[in-house]
Amino acid sequence: MRSSLRHAGGSAIRRLQRVEMPGNNVKKRLASTIPKPSPDWKAERKTLKLVYSQVLQNVQVRVDLAFKAFFRRVKAGEQEVGCPRFKGFGRYDSMTYPQYGNGARLEGNRLILAKIGAVLVNLHRPVEGRIKTVTLRRSSTGKWFVAFAVEQERTIPADVPQAAVGVDVGLEKFATLSTGEVIDSPRFFRGDERDLKRAQRRLSDQPKGTPERARRRRIVARIHERIANRRKNFAHQESRKLVNSFGIIVFEDLRITRMLKNHYLAKSIADAAWNQLATYTHYKDFGERLD
Repeated sequence: MRSSLRHAGGSAIRRLQRVEMPGNNVKKRLASTIPKPSPDWKAERKTLKLVYSQVLQNVQVRVDLAFKAFFRRVKAGEQEVGCPRFKGFGRYDSMTYPQYGNGARLEGNRLILAKIGAVLVNLHRPVEGRIKTVTLRRSSTGKWFVAFAVEQERTIPADVPQAAVGVDVGLEKFATLSTGEVIDSPRFFRGDERDLKRAQRRLSDQPKGTPERARRRRIVARIHERIANRRKNFAHQESRKLVNSFGIIVFEDLRITRMLKNHYLAKSIADAAWNQLATYTHYKDFGERLD
């Protein structure tokens, strides 16, 4: 099914390139040039019949959004515009049912998906609100996750803290608050760096296309996933502490993208993930308090 989805997306990209890129003039595009899934596609590629129609339509929406972002960057005169490209095998790892109840529905701990069937799910918490869309995503280690986009009324807590705090991030210490409190840097990547280097060396020793290389690639992916999960958990916990303790939270304004160009500190800066803490704090604070 993933092969069919990337084929549909690639067909849309190729048609758009023929329509809109007759040279270097890419300043203007029309949304109407995005092709809808054609019956000819299913005649050309039989496996497309195995995919639910609205999932195929969502692939076209993704291509449309990718080209909108591309032309916006071109119009803004950015140096790196990043033209959308065809996704190779193994790189298309998600699919979306855009209308809940039409092709996808949740019954207890079973997710009923059109063209797939019933799938047992492990809900980490009850689904609250009205489900709008259902997205399935496959991680690099082969694990499948489902994300429900829901609509619900926002409830603003009455006991919002009045205290304000400033957050100064760093490498020696992850963050220092204006109250004097210090958050130590966990350095998750540095802790697993030796295991990662060993796994990557073993991966590079194997010829491309062999089953052993694929197995060792999964080992490398699991190490990266472990580091990312620990980092996310840390950012969630610290952002929750900040939101629960302070009403106004001000972060140091850093140009992290530029800082990553410093090759001496790039690895440590990326490992610190300052932006992740700021992002998590913002959405927790915005979702609970702000209008």
